[in-house]
Amino acid sequence: MFYFTSSFMLKLVVKKAFDIADVANSISDKLIHRHPHIYGDVKVENEKDVNRNWEQLKLKEGKTSVLEGVPKSLPAVVKASRIQEKVASVGFDWEKPEQVWEKVQEELTELNEEIKVGNKENIEKEFGDVLFSMINYARFIDVNPENALEKTNKKFINRFQFLEKSAKKEGKELSNMSLIEMDVYWEKSKEYYK
Repeated sequence: MFYFTSSFMLKLVVKKAFDIADVANSISDKLIHRHPHIYGDVKVENEKDVNRNWEQLKLKEGKTSVLEGVPKSLPAVVKASRIQEKVASVGFDWEKPEQVWEKVQEELTELNEEIKVGNKENIEKEFGDVLFSMINYARFIDVNPENALEKTNKKFINRFQFLEKSAKKEGKELSNMSLIEMDVYWEKSKEYYK
């Protein structure tokens, strides 16, 4: 089967060498080719099998890496999730969540060692490894890391704004309060924002 590449399509557009039927047929052919479990005789057991087949088909179409489909412009958390999903789809993955958690612990140890040494560049690398490992662990425990972090952001904002409002009601300025004084309001905020 022949599939139009974007550069090929661009040349055709410039030359006006196709019509809407050509585009529709190309898309249809591509859908059929990439979904042999629906339109063909390929048997799959689960979503993991579908993803594995999908990545193998794309490689046969000329991609040189399963990671080519991960946009460079994605935010880092989303990109890390996509990278891990992609490599897992071709079998490069841990078997159990416990193994991933051990990796998280290993990365935390390495981060702590670099913090003791004090090399900023190495600290940043190890911190990145911790985040990458945590995002991988999230996949294993079926948690969307982006959603989890955003929920925590919102909870923190609500708690901090409660602290601000409570202090203001009592005529206090945060900048003039000790951390111990602020912590009283912070602990109270946890009753309202869990």
